[in-house]
Amino acid sequence: MTGRAPLLPDMKASLAAIVQYCDGTLRTKDIGDYPNIANGLQVENRGSVSRIAATVDASLATVKLAIEAKADLLIVHHGLFWSPSHPWVGKKYELIRLLIENDLAVYSSHLPLDAHPKLGNNAQLAAALGLKKLTPFFPSHGGLIGLKTRQRISRTELARRLERVLGSKALLIPGGGEICEGIGVVTGGAGDGLKECAEAGVDTLITGEGPHWSYAMAEELGINVFHGGHYLTETFGVKALAAELARKFKVPWVFLDHPTGL
Repeated sequence: MTGRAPLLPDMKASLAAIVQYCDGTLRTKDIGDYPNIANGLQVENRGSVSRIAATVDASLATVKLAIEAKADLLIVHHGLFWSPSHPWVGKKYELIRLLIENDLAVYSSHLPLDAHPKLGNNAQLAAALGLKKLTPFFPSHGGLIGLKTRQRISRTELARRLERVLGSKALLIPGGGEICEGIGVVTGGAGDGLKECAEAGVDTLITGEGPHWSYAMAEELGINVFHGGHYLTETFGVKALAAELARKFKVPWVFLDHPTGL
């Protein structure tokens, strides 16, 4: 369990006010996403928040970490619902029982958090890499969720920056040249969108992961692809959102690191 917990007075914030702020800031109802994903408040509590925990994935393991951290609101990027989820038995029952017994609310934001121009995964990762003059690109579910820039930088230098920012060496598909000029950032699993990148003038894509066949396609299209890991590239948004909520609502927050290695 890692992260920052500012030394703040013992205060409580309204869950409803936090949810309203998140929904408005992230444009939760306006940003398209996968069916059944249920962006927004997924599980409520008794109505107040004294400590926020942020993590990438909502799971039994991260719920237990949030309880250990004494959080009453868990902010996640990958929420509890992706498809019809029933019955609630076995480990699923244990998860919902722990949430209710420990008064732990869950707020999830997937593509709305990816797409946010300041707090989003792509914006935060691009800023950490020192990329500037970013414009939206990469269509998904009716919107643009990635960012791109025209910036001349060597592939070697970009790899070095990625390793420093992610804390791990990214896997490189060296399909393009040593000098990168059109750089795109689409965190998570965007490695299957290389045609869209080429059409947008991107010669180097930074993402989390991609399918096996994308290696040959990257070579055919002349695109460099950095796979930094789905998990590692998507830690940025939940951290930024939790920090923003802590600042606005004067409650401490902590990041729960539960890496998947994927």
